[in-house]
Amino acid sequence: MTRPLGNQVFRFAPSSNGHLHLGHAYSALLNFDMARAAGGRFLLRIEDIDVERCRPEFERAILEDLDWLGLTWEEPVRRQSEHFADYAAALARLERLGLTYPCFCTRGEILTAAAARPNWPRDPDGTPHYPGACKLIPPEERRRRLAAGQAATQRIDMQAALARFGARLSWREYGANSEGWDVAAEPGLWGDAVLSRKDIQTSYHISVVLDDALQGVTDVVRGEDLYAATSLHRLLQALLDLPPPSYHHHALLRDAAGQKLSKSLRAKSLRALRQEGLSPSAVRERLAPPPILTSAM
Repeated sequence: MTRPLGNQVFRFAPSSNGHLHLGHAYSALLNFDMARAAGGRFLLRIEDIDVERCRPEFERAILEDLDWLGLTWEEPVRRQSEHFADYAAALARLERLGLTYPCFCTRGEILTAAAARPNWPRDPDGTPHYPGACKLIPPEERRRRLAAGQAATQRIDMQAALARFGARLSWREYGANSEGWDVAAEPGLWGDAVLSRKDIQTSYHISVVLDDALQGVTDVVRGEDLYAATSLHRLLQALLDLPPPSYHHHALLRDAAGQKLSKSLRAKSLRALRQEGLSPSAVRERLAPPPILTSAM
């Protein structure tokens, strides 16, 4: 089945915690070009829930770089830092459904507990599943700790969530030739994932699914490093009664050592390439042919 056309909404959603590199340029251009080819809309969203690392100067640089590449987008730009109330409301809904619980454990305590158990399961990112200690805390003790100001993350009770939807979830994935296939979601691989951090009262997972729904995004085009996370996102969409978009996970740009381009590994920024004299057309030439997945992973 080929991808339908008409009334499609695409988005590029970078984090303002550093400068864009060629990997970001590829994803942004791919979203922009696909939106234009479909006669659809292209949105820009700034994912800045991490208020400690995200800075206004990085956001300004993102806008400058995308403008230099020749991209245009609808206004206003959605900034996640302006919508914490939306994410809190979504988390409160899941709590009322009995699908979350507060976790007071530190990262060190979790790693120690997991290390003591042979063959303890890990999520697709390699993080040990939460052993579940805080799930056993009586409700009145949870309320006492929270009232006393003890910091806590909010975790999804995966067992309870799967009891509602379980194996009935899937998403529509499209390849380079617009042919689509259904992918069975496996949210259980993530265990009791964190939905709200101690220092930030939300998480990427909650914010991204809610933003996509509120902005009417129909086509999520992003890197293959988020392919596995789509299973968790489909579960959250189902639990929150959000419409699921179609997905297109493209291959990542990598350096000579095979590492994906990233800010943490100091990938050369678009600004640096621009200062070296690289033109927007040269950027497009460097990114062609596009590394897009053409079959199910």
